[in-house]
Amino acid sequence: MGNHSSFINNHSLNCNGRLVDLSSPKIMGILNLTPDSFSDGGKFNNEKSALQHAEKILKDGGGIIDIGPQSTRPNAEFLSSAEEIKRMGTVISEIKKEFPEALISLDTFYAETVRFGFNEGIDLVNDISGGQFDEKMFDIVAETKLPYILMHVNPSYKTMHDKVNFDDISLNVNQYFIKKTNELLQKGIKDIILDPGFGFGKTVEDQMKMIGEVEFLGFDKYPLLIGISRKSFIYKPLGKAPLDINEETQKLHLKVLQQGAKILRVHDVLEAKKTVDEFLSN
Repeated sequence: MGNHSSFINNHSLNCNGRLVDLSSPKIMGILNLTPDSFSDGGKFNNEKSALQHAEKILKDGGGIIDIGPQSTRPNAEFLSSAEEIKRMGTVISEIKKEFPEALISLDTFYAETVRFGFNEGIDLVNDISGGQFDEKMFDIVAETKLPYILMHVNPSYKTMHDKVNFDDISLNVNQYFIKKTNELLQKGIKDIILDPGFGFGKTVEDQMKMIGEVEFLGFDKYPLLIGISRKSFIYKPLGKAPLDINEETQKLHLKVLQQGAKILRVHDVLEAKKTVDEFLSN
């Protein structure tokens, strides 16, 4: 098997028996169901507008819809799994019914929320905690056989935004990836996507350094997801607002695509689509 399996990892994902080809990059559009989300003000927290937003994501060129019942920005309201599930209601199954071709990822750090989402029809698990906030997470992912997005983050909910000064950010992220992917593989989870965790407990300098070193993250073994949309390490040094950095963000998107990033997690799908098209045409 050797090289063959890493080749497969890099180019396709098994989402509920459906093979998703990653040889050209995919855009993951963010659908926040949170009244307190930092950048879109929770505009999408009722079912009708959630469906409209899902439709827009797909129409604008998004391949994956990332549904987040809970905001994880600094000082956000902390929800239990039961509250997350209540907040989601039937949004997932409604989107699936309306847009059967849509891939849905569920942004949660709770095993129980994943179980609920799986029964409603999700295709991927997007866990910001790397299984660190709920010890049952890896078991439930193994049970559902869904692809798992593994993010680099500090070890607890309370500390996830504490700035850490790393000696070598990329080395640290890679050591974490090795340890966690080994745990996932031991549980039989093979469809893994790596997310270096921009916006979580890292200095501006480290995040800029990471942008330049994306090609070294994850050793080319698993597809990389990059989520830099509206993150403060871009807008704060420029003295701009989160909604006023599209141009700068797209330049960074192009830079990470050129280094092999496979999924961009974004708020503005249309702009990211232009960037992906530009990347593919060169």
